[in-house]
Amino acid sequence: MKNQPIGFLDSGVGGLTVIKEVMKLLPNEEIYYIGDSARNPYGPRPLSEVLDFTIQLANFLVSKGIKALVIACNTATVAALEVLQEQLEIPVIGVIESGTKAAVTSSKNQKIGVIGTQGTIQSNEYEKQILKLSQRADVQSVACPQFVSIVEKHQYEDELAKNVVSKELEPFLGSEMDTLVLGCTHYPLLQSIIQDFFGEDLTLIDPGVETAIQVQAILNQFEMQNDKIDNAKNHVFYTTGPANKFEKIAKDWLKSTDFKVEHIPVKEIQKHGK
Repeated sequence: MKNQPIGFLDSGVGGLTVIKEVMKLLPNEEIYYIGDSARNPYGPRPLSEVLDFTIQLANFLVSKGIKALVIACNTATVAALEVLQEQLEIPVIGVIESGTKAAVTSSKNQKIGVIGTQGTIQSNEYEKQILKLSQRADVQSVACPQFVSIVEKHQYEDELAKNVVSKELEPFLGSEMDTLVLGCTHYPLLQSIIQDFFGEDLTLIDPGVETAIQVQAILNQFEMQNDKIDNAKNHVFYTTGPANKFEKIAKDWLKSTDFKVEHIPVKEIQKHGK
């Protein structure tokens, strides 16, 4: 089992931000990823529907022989983490717990902001988790639904992105927060623009970094680290959307070509439902 791949799933390309951190921290591990770009975005969908989609993606990856699963999507984590932890016999990791711990630890005044999709923000899951760790925390949450579409369309370096970011983040103007959680794995691709909007005094929390640390801890705990150090990695990225668009974003973000991208139709994914 040690030398089996780790599975990652996301509503689209956002989970690549988590994979980037995992590749840095765990270079010996092989990665299988599926991004559901054809049904993206997940944020506006009912959580019951997101649960169904996430189970399909998870079961697809399990059929490929993964040794652990990372739900590299905040909305899917809200909808499906507990269900998949009960259903699957392998470790299942979400992205929310890691981000909340990092935010509470980082914040000096415990005034913490959270941005995410509509589904994630409406669930109040980040606020609940933060308040569990710090009862004096003051949490302000704002949905930024347009961020995902900008990233999926590969527009995150365009002038449009700056304008959309400025508009979506207006509710935070005048806030005393010193820490902001990027509560969607798509958002780190907009990190430099978001940082410019707030200035360098604000700390941005990328749950992808913290999730990679958690994955490492889980592999250590269950003694599942890949010990084939010298073998070339056969990373495989599946997408329900256009493979060429996904590959372009993956190469741009990961600064690597050490993977292959395959298109898989939604109807094939749906066969892996409950």
